[in-house]
Amino acid sequence: MQIASTAIVSKKARLATDVEIGPYAVIGENVVLGSGTKVGPFCVIEGNTTIGKNCEIFTGTVLGSRPQDLKYKGKVSFLEIGDNNIIREYCTFNPGTEEGSKTTIGSNNLFMAYAHIAHDCRVGNHCVIANNGTLAGHVTIEDKVVVGGLVAIHQFCRVGTLSIIGGCSKVVQDIPPYSTCDGHPARVYGLNLVGLRRNGFLPQTIKELAHTFKILFNSGLSIKHALEIIEKEGPLTKEVRYLVDFIKNSQRGIVRSCRRE
Repeated sequence: MQIASTAIVSKKARLATDVEIGPYAVIGENVVLGSGTKVGPFCVIEGNTTIGKNCEIFTGTVLGSRPQDLKYKGKVSFLEIGDNNIIREYCTFNPGTEEGSKTTIGSNNLFMAYAHIAHDCRVGNHCVIANNGTLAGHVTIEDKVVVGGLVAIHQFCRVGTLSIIGGCSKVVQDIPPYSTCDGHPARVYGLNLVGLRRNGFLPQTIKELAHTFKILFNSGLSIKHALEIIEKEGPLTKEVRYLVDFIKNSQRGIVRSCRRE
């Protein structure tokens, strides 16, 4: 274990034997750090925060501090972070608000400098949150999502798997899986073709998703009517089924097409 002489580490913190902690870092008493994790200088990790294996946490990051939520009344809540995450300079992640609630981060994610993950959020695996990407409370980010720099996502929004959001976008409704979205407010521009191909989606699957997107976003139909037509066309592939179910389960509504006023 390598702990800088100027770091302040609680004796109650649970640290793997090969953890590295840089100068002037502060580690609280209820913190758990997994094997191979490196904490950079001037970081603060506090609260009931658990961090998995082989994470890299860069200068000035603050993890587990009390949520920025006026409803927070000092209840015990949690922040759980998986393995192999890269958390760059000055990121801030908050725990949940209510008793026993938690913010959860999966594995193999990249959080660029100044990214903020608010209370009760859920971030999946293999995601990229670019510089100053901001998630309000109760946001869900599914797997393999790319959130551009300076994107702000409204509370309770969901961002579907393998979607990409362009920089400086304002997200106030759910982002459908497999989509490319951009704008203020964000709107759907089409499929995330690059992401689908990189992740091994077959040409036929991409063709079926493109057909579904055309009905949903380019036909001029309401989402409800478009879904009815899609389901009447016959058995749905698992990818189309996932997209349809995601939209049907939306609470905040789905972002509109860039082609609709």
